[in-house]
Amino acid sequence: MRLSILGSTGSIGRAALEVVENLQAQEFDINIIALTGGSNAALLEEQARRYKPKFVSVYSEAAYRELRTRLADTDIDVMCGEEGNLRAATSSISKYTSAEFVLNAIVGSAGLAPSIAAVQSGAVLALANKESLVCGGELLKPYMSKILPVDSEHSAIYQCLDGCMCFNKIILTASGGAFRDFTAEQLKTVTRAQALRHPNWDMGAKVTVDSATMLNKGFEFIEAMHLFGASPAQIEVVIHRQSILHSAVEF
Repeated sequence: MRLSILGSTGSIGRAALEVVENLQAQEFDINIIALTGGSNAALLEEQARRYKPKFVSVYSEAAYRELRTRLADTDIDVMCGEEGNLRAATSSISKYTSAEFVLNAIVGSAGLAPSIAAVQSGAVLALANKESLVCGGELLKPYMSKILPVDSEHSAIYQCLDGCMCFNKIILTASGGAFRDFTAEQLKTVTRAQALRHPNWDMGAKVTVDSATMLNKGFEFIEAMHLFGASPAQIEVVIHRQSILHSAVEF
């Protein structure tokens, strides 16, 4: 299997690389084609030397210059910005063998264009970037059969459905985030530091803050509509403080 990971320096990307390493130890044939990150040149260099992709890319111009210097003694190509993410999603340089699977773990709306590029190139898209569907669900609609949800809630739904779309209701669970026990008066003076203290999970800053405001669950609601062809009336969000169940399906 040939795999590109977009957002390899984030929590999902790092976890995916651990899975790859464990599978390779069991003699699964998995080759990393490309890795991309945001601005962490040091970690991306470490990953590049360990997993030996054909090329790597960082979004930050300063990190690009640093990474190019760090990898000057290798034959790994270094790219930058949106072009690098798109190249990783499609492996469109002729000397590269294209990726069969693309994991999109980019944070934010920057993940939309690579998602579209990946499915249009024929790759299976393992999608952890909510914004791809929130911002461009209609654009990705013709390619839903090539999208595998990686986000924990939607992955659980996908496994529950097991190809059967005859359901009554999808239930999305939410921990409630850092402010779940705050009064309206207390919410007037909350700080960024408080928002980043998620009660159950250790995640990136954006997702953690979005969880504190419950915006993240709104994104997941829209995501579920696109992924599973559900109407708003078929999706219910419940507060489940223990986070034992990530989501459920009522048949």
